[in-house]
Amino acid sequence: MFSKHPKGLIGAALANMGERFGFYTMMAILVLFLQTKFNLDETNAGWIYSIFYAAIYFLSLAGGIIADRTKKFKVTILAGLLLMTVGYLLLAIPSGTPVPADSYTLMLVLSCVALFVIAFGNGLFKGNLQALVGQMYDNEKYSKLRDSGFSIFYMFINVGAIFAPATAVAIRNWWLESQGFLYNQTLPDVANKFISTNGAEGAAELASLATEVGYTGEAGMEFANQYLNVFTTGFHYAFAGAIVAMLISLVIYLVNMKKFPNPADKVKAAAAGAEVQMSAAEVKQRLYALFAVFAVVIFFWFSFHQNGLTLTYFAKDYTDVSGINVNLGFTTLKGVELFQSINPFFVVFLTPIVLAVFGWLRSKGKEPSTPKKIAIGMGIAALGFVVMAVGSIGLPAKSELIATGYVPSVTPWLLVLTYFILTVAELFISPLGISFVSKVAPPHLQGMMQALWLCATAVGNLLLVIGGMLYAGVSLETTWSVFVVVCVISMITMFAMLKWLERVAK
Repeated sequence: MFSKHPKGLIGAALANMGERFGFYTMMAILVLFLQTKFNLDETNAGWIYSIFYAAIYFLSLAGGIIADRTKKFKVTILAGLLLMTVGYLLLAIPSGTPVPADSYTLMLVLSCVALFVIAFGNGLFKGNLQALVGQMYDNEKYSKLRDSGFSIFYMFINVGAIFAPATAVAIRNWWLESQGFLYNQTLPDVANKFISTNGAEGAAELASLATEVGYTGEAGMEFANQYLNVFTTGFHYAFAGAIVAMLISLVIYLVNMKKFPNPADKVKAAAAGAEVQMSAAEVKQRLYALFAVFAVVIFFWFSFHQNGLTLTYFAKDYTDVSGINVNLGFTTLKGVELFQSINPFFVVFLTPIVLAVFGWLRSKGKEPSTPKKIAIGMGIAALGFVVMAVGSIGLPAKSELIATGYVPSVTPWLLVLTYFILTVAELFISPLGISFVSKVAPPHLQGMMQALWLCATAVGNLLLVIGGMLYAGVSLETTWSVFVVVCVISMITMFAMLKWLERVAK
C-alpha cells in the first residue's frame, strides 16, 4: 500500500493522529460536557459546539495566510501542535459542578477561551500540513497516486480517532466507579433538572436512577450535586487524554520535520520560473472551480458533523446502550460517547476497500473523476439520513420525552448503520476534496486554498446549530429529512457542474 508513495506520507499522517484524537474526544463529549456542567439545553450547547467547530476551520484561513506570508510552514504547524496541547490542558483542570451562580459566566467564558486556543492551534496546523502532503505528490513520479495518497493519509490520521471516544469513556467511568457510582446516560439531565427547580421536578426519576448507579442514601439535593460533580470531573480528566496524544504527535513531528518538503519551496520555485507560469485566465478558472466545490461541500459538513450534535443527542435520549458494557477490570466501557468511535473505525476499515475499487476501475479506464466522486458521495450521505428518518418513525419528539416517560429503547444498530453509510460518503468527499484542492490550486496559493477548503467546512459547522434547533423543536423524521433534502440538492448541483470541473482539473 505504501511502497509506491512518498516516504514522508506516513510520518505526516502519524503526526496528525494526535489532532484527530483530540478532535474526536471533543466530538464525543463536548456537548455532553456542556450540558452536564452548565445545564445548557440542546440549542445553547449546539451554539457553542457549532461555533467551536466552525472556528477550528475558519482559523485555518489565518493559519494559511501566516504560513504563506512567512514561508515558515513547518514552524507554523509546530506552533499549532503546541497551542492545541495548551488548550486541552486548560479544559483538563477540574472545577466544581454544579457551577455556582456567581461564577457561572466566568467559568463558561473560561471554557470557551480554552476552546478558542484549541481552535486557533488547529487553524495553524491542519491546512498547512495538508499543503505539505500535497507537495509530496507534485513530483511526476507520484502525481497519479495523489487521490490514493490522500486516502491513505486520511485513513492513518483516523487511527487516533478510533481510540479517542473509548479512552474518554474509560477515564470518565474509571473516575465514576472510583467514587462509588456507575454510569447512567440520563441521570445528569435529571439531576440538573432537579437542582434547577429546587427539587420541584424530577424527584421520582432521581430516586429511581440513584439506585441504578449504586447510591444507597436518600436521593435528594446532596446526591444530585455529588453525581454531577463526579461526572463532570471525569470529563475534565478525559480531556487530559488528548494532551498525551498531542505530545506523542509532537514528538513524531519533530523527529520527521527535516524529512518533510516545504510548500514554501514550491512558491519560490514558481517565482524563479522553475515552474510553468499560469496565465491570469487559468488562475481565475482554477479559483472559480475551487470556490464552486467549496460551496457544495458546505452542505455535506452541515449534515455529516451532526454526528457530534444531533446524532449524539439521539444516542443519549433514544438509544438503548444497556448491552454495550465492556469490563476492562480497572474500568468499564459503557456510554453513548462510544458511538463516535464507529466513524473513524469505518474510515480505517473501508479505506483499503474503497482504494481497491478505485484502483480496479482505474486499471479498466473507468475510474470516476474526483468531482464525480464528490457528487456520488453527496448522494450516499442523503441515504444515511433516510435510514435515520425511517428508524425514527413513531418515536416521540424531544419535547415530549419527559411527559411520556420515554425510556431509551432504539437499537444501537440504527446508529451503526447510519455511521457506516455516512463514512462511505465521507471517503468519497473529504480526502478526495483535499486532493482536488492540492491539484487545482495555483502554486502560490496552496496554503490559502487548503485553508479555504477548511473554511467551507467551517461554514457547514456554523450551520450545525440548525440541527440542534430542529431536534429540540420538531419531529425526528422532519429533522433527518432536512439533511436528506440538503444532500440531494448538493448532489444535483455537483453533477450539473461536472464537465466544467473535470475540464479545469485536467
